Amino acid sequence: MSGPSALVTLDGEVHDPSRPLLFADDLAAVRGDGVFETLLVRDGHACLVESHLYRLVQSAKTMDLPEPDLPAWHHAIGIALGQWNSATAGEGALRLVYSRGRESNPAPTAYLTVNPLPERVAITRREGIAAVVLSRGLSTNAADAMPWLVAGAKTLSYAVNMAALRHGTAQGAGDVIFVSSDGYLLEGPRSTVVIAADDGSGGTCFLTPPPWYPILRGTTQQALFQVARDKGYDCDFRALRPSDLLTAQGVWLVSSITLAARVHTLDGQPLPPTRLAAEVAALVDAAIVCDR
Repeated sequence: MSGPSALVTLDGEVHDPSRPLLFADDLAAVRGDGVFETLLVRDGHACLVESHLYRLVQSAKTMDLPEPDLPAWHHAIGIALGQWNSATAGEGALRLVYSRGRESNPAPTAYLTVNPLPERVAITRREGIAAVVLSRGLSTNAADAMPWLVAGAKTLSYAVNMAALRHGTAQGAGDVIFVSSDGYLLEGPRSTVVIAADDGSGGTCFLTPPPWYPILRGTTQQALFQVARDKGYDCDFRALRPSDLLTAQGVWLVSSITLAARVHTLDGQPLPPTRLAAEVAALVDAAIVCDR
């Protein structure tokens, strides 16, 4: 993942990305106490900016962080994009980070980075991915029953998600699909589960787990459903079980950077090829620029 990068703080100051930025006692580093968003940069523009900033605000509210200064974030995004675009025309990953600040001085820390995409992204977009189903240890009503788990916030506390991905890798899979303790599909560690299913009249509908589950509501999934509905597809939330993955017309892990990762193997079992691979890829490509 070598190549150009950019680093900008919320005040608009450009920093050398090869130099340290955080203090050693910043709660982002010592406790993962903060929130973040990651946006795809394509054709010189950040994708779905307003949706990501809206989720940043909601995550900050859930975490009892001060309300993000949206004009400042917009300004800093523009500066970061200017830095990136002056060095490359390629795609990048724009990350917005907002932490509680230092233990010794709890004023929020806020900065943005832009970096090249990991090599796995191009491979996964092209070839799809193998996934395993893992228990998340939470029931589908955990978001309401245990709000202190901040399940709907995109927090910096990603240790469990990264451990799940390492476990998946050890099982020969590139990704993971979490299932609830009561047996329903939740999400991936960094993605939203979307399946194509028969709509009951010989057509296709797109389904995803309900957002009131203890999951992060996907910005890319929401944009995909908006564009797919405009194309005549029915799209809905549905309580789904792992068995639904085996009978689906197609399964994707949808995210801001990888976009639509087609799941071709589940728990070591090949899934049937889908005729919708190119269609879904095109819908997602249209979805991420639908706000321009």
